[in-house]
Amino acid sequence: MTNVLVISICAWAVAQLLKVLVILVRGKRLDLRYFVASGGMPSAHSAIVCALATAVAMTQGVGSVVFGIAVILALIVTYDAAGVRQSVGQQSVVLNRIVRELRFRRPIAEVERDLREFIGHTPFQVIVGAALGILVAWLWLTISGG
Repeated sequence: MTNVLVISICAWAVAQLLKVLVILVRGKRLDLRYFVASGGMPSAHSAIVCALATAVAMTQGVGSVVFGIAVILALIVTYDAAGVRQSVGQQSVVLNRIVRELRFRRPIAEVERDLREFIGHTPFQVIVGAALGILVAWLWLTISGG
């Protein structure tokens, strides 16, 4: 049981660390805020739930009720990460454009801060996160013999 939790958290941490590295390579800057931010490449949401499902499958078996629950949770989270949360991010882009337009007509103090635009994930980011989670769990349990 503890192994499953540790593996899942490690998959999340690896995904978050990779986000920082992606920003470092692409943006030529070290931004540690991405270690705790949602959105971006790869999807830590997908990594953590797919690591969970993989670890449960390898320790409890694919016929277990716990595995069924983990798979349903993974499907919901990955769908949400790529679907609903991505839509919210796209809406934030439009709303931020409207806010910028308002700033030209009103004092800045009257207009709120920009909304976060990188809330969700592209399908590719979700797939990479899912593969990362599966890989972390598989490697951990294969190497440790657990």
